[in-house]
Amino acid sequence: MTSTNELIQHIPRLRRYARALAGDSARADDLVQDTLERALAKLDLWRPESDLRAWLFTLMHNLFVNQIRSSGNQLLRELDEAKDLPVSGGQDESLVVRDIHVALSRLPSEQREVMLLVGLEQFSYADAAHVLGIPQGTVMSRLSRARERMRQLLEGHKVTKLQVVK
Repeated sequence: MTSTNELIQHIPRLRRYARALAGDSARADDLVQDTLERALAKLDLWRPESDLRAWLFTLMHNLFVNQIRSSGNQLLRELDEAKDLPVSGGQDESLVVRDIHVALSRLPSEQREVMLLVGLEQFSYADAAHVLGIPQGTVMSRLSRARERMRQLLEGHKVTKLQVVK
């Protein structure tokens, strides 16, 4: 059995992933809270021999997908319409971060999720596949397309919205 201290250790990573998924800190905080509530309520379903972090990310991913479905894709429309982040003082680092954030927000959600799990959270392909409930090959394919699309966006190419086939 795991303790609440073990859950608490994962909050910074959960919050970072939630912020990238949800697009703002208020929604991210709500998503993290919902994830932790669900984890505590279903802690008896977690297998101690498995990775607690992957289990928590799976819970978060499923909650996020359910929220998108129940909101009639309103959240996806808001993310697609996201404006550039304000940047102060002309600092190069702020511009790069802004450009990456904007490019990441323009990725289809399936590609963004894989990019965040593998690139930011350093999940293995197998763990990312488990969290998202998709085959490992699909993770690799989505990651490849996400990297290419990010490269194009960051180089300033106009990228048209692609139809994502599930």
